[in-house]
Amino acid sequence: MPVLDQEPSKDLGGGDGLPKLPLPVLKDTLDMYLRCMKHLLTEEQFNKTQNVVKQFGAPGGVGELLQSKLVERRENKANWVYDYWLNDMYLNNRLALPVNSSPAMVFPQQHFRAPIDSLRFAAHLISGVLEYKTLLDSRALPVDYARGQLAGTPLCMEQYYRLFTSYRLPGPERDTLVAQESSVMPEPEHIIVACKNQFFVLDVVINFRRLNERDLLAQLEKIARMADSEEERVPPIGLLTSDGRTEWAESRSVLMKESTNRDSLDMIERCLCLVCLDDASGPELSDSARAMLMLHGGGVAKNGGNRWYDKPMQFVVGAGGCCGVVCEHSPFEGIVLVQCTEFLLKYMIGSPSKLVRAASVSELPAPRKLRWKCTPEIHKLLASSADKLQRQVENLDMNVHKFYNYGKEFIKKQKMSPDAYIQVALQLAYYRCHSRLVSTYESASIRRFQKGRVDNIRSATPEALAFVKAMTDGELIKMEMLRSAINVQTKYTILAITGMAIDNHLLGLREIAHELKMEKPEIFKDEAHLISNHFILSTSQVPTTVEMFCCYGPVVPNGYGACYNPQSDHIIFCVSSFHESPETCSTEFVKCLVQALLDMRDLCSKCNSEDVYCCCPTKKNPIHRTNSNVCQNGFYIQVKKNQSKFELLVVVLH
Repeated sequence: MPVLDQEPSKDLGGGDGLPKLPLPVLKDTLDMYLRCMKHLLTEEQFNKTQNVVKQFGAPGGVGELLQSKLVERRENKANWVYDYWLNDMYLNNRLALPVNSSPAMVFPQQHFRAPIDSLRFAAHLISGVLEYKTLLDSRALPVDYARGQLAGTPLCMEQYYRLFTSYRLPGPERDTLVAQESSVMPEPEHIIVACKNQFFVLDVVINFRRLNERDLLAQLEKIARMADSEEERVPPIGLLTSDGRTEWAESRSVLMKESTNRDSLDMIERCLCLVCLDDASGPELSDSARAMLMLHGGGVAKNGGNRWYDKPMQFVVGAGGCCGVVCEHSPFEGIVLVQCTEFLLKYMIGSPSKLVRAASVSELPAPRKLRWKCTPEIHKLLASSADKLQRQVENLDMNVHKFYNYGKEFIKKQKMSPDAYIQVALQLAYYRCHSRLVSTYESASIRRFQKGRVDNIRSATPEALAFVKAMTDGELIKMEMLRSAINVQTKYTILAITGMAIDNHLLGLREIAHELKMEKPEIFKDEAHLISNHFILSTSQVPTTVEMFCCYGPVVPNGYGACYNPQSDHIIFCVSSFHESPETCSTEFVKCLVQALLDMRDLCSKCNSEDVYCCCPTKKNPIHRTNSNVCQNGFYIQVKKNQSKFELLVVVLH
């Protein structure tokens, strides 16, 4: 691999002083692509792909031309892949946002004794949002530094500044990420409160003063009373935002024909965030039930219309204590969501009296309810959106499992990366469920570069396959295979976070060909390319330091979403799939995952003590553990496992 370009760029649009994202060497990416795919393809598929890749990378061929254009692009852009990646990952995607795209963070279950308690919680939360927004506006947020592999490197902070200043505008073919870039125009100082499928404008700054918690609570009480009024209750317009992106773009065009609707849309699209005051959803819910409610609101019969999915931040406060945040993913990554929500939860746990607050405004104008003019056409569109959301609700198969047998401290004692270890466990679980490995996505942050978002760690490695197959063999072989799989996973992680993974590079080559109006190169029409980008296993580590967890849906119809949160002594897994797929079952996958983790623990424990092994050439597993002093046709191998290597102590031939 080439030496990284660590020279800071003069174009600081994506992070002051950070280096530009490097561009890998074409041959390195093509070689890695073949290595990543060989064991996931049939022999016939791979032979064809090998020839296609060889032709693409030939001297003077198409690949070299496209690479040279990417080199030029890198010189002229703060981040050569950012626009391509944003469009490919999010804005070109026509699927509905709930479940398919928007992740959710689920807060600890709250115990509200009376309706006023949930409003107090919401007022406290809004106050924390305003406090955090003040930090952002004053650029007082401390710089993040990388953790885990290659820790200590400063990271790009640009994503934070889109938390409350951006909006995903639906389009007929491609959405637009609208972001407030200018500091000349004053930013809106209002939040939209959704209550009983109605939307209200809550001004958080009145007469140049920020409302304190008491005033926020008073305003929320007014909103709750207004929402309870049966007069002038309009249909749940928010349902339209839960539809497919092309359908929502068409519905929005219909809404825009009426000036009343245009004004209401403008207020929502320019707000800081949404606060969704949800009705209670029955008795205390399981973690899995709360995760599903956070992702889709429970459909039209519950709180599915009490949302506006185009806004990056929707804070949900359920009267029954089901609380969290749903985020539109295109402006920022999960770690930014985690940092923001951890600030809010810690703020709410801490004593608010320590914070300086503005004096109360004596007479507060009532919050304004947004009006909508609904034609028969809009009613028809709403009915269609409601039906599709309900299908999503019925289709989502979510299993949140808290694995308490051990956590990341045990894994660290094995001198292994916790993330790599869990990724190998996910591969073992999938193999046991489906007898094969599949194309796997694990997000890897590239925020150490200007405007960096993510690349993909391809966790379904040849070494992972060798390990999962070896789990039927003797311990010595299994342990060697496990270490090999984890070492390769760790190396690929480092390649990804340093800008040297293959997915962004291949995307750039494909998109530059499209820009040049070239016929799509054969490498991108090849079956292997389709298989490589059909991520049946979509995974992400989202660690937290406070009690909460992240969840999301699968990215393909026959796939799994697997989000995990490693803690010192336990690991939280959120596994999702679709009921409609005959190939998947979240409960079965979790069972296999738990067994994989237990088996890997037992393997590590056995191989970190002194044992006697025997080598018997006549046996199916020639090297096996023995407690016997007699072994026919073989010899003893006494080995001491010291976590990093096998130490041969005694060999006795007999």
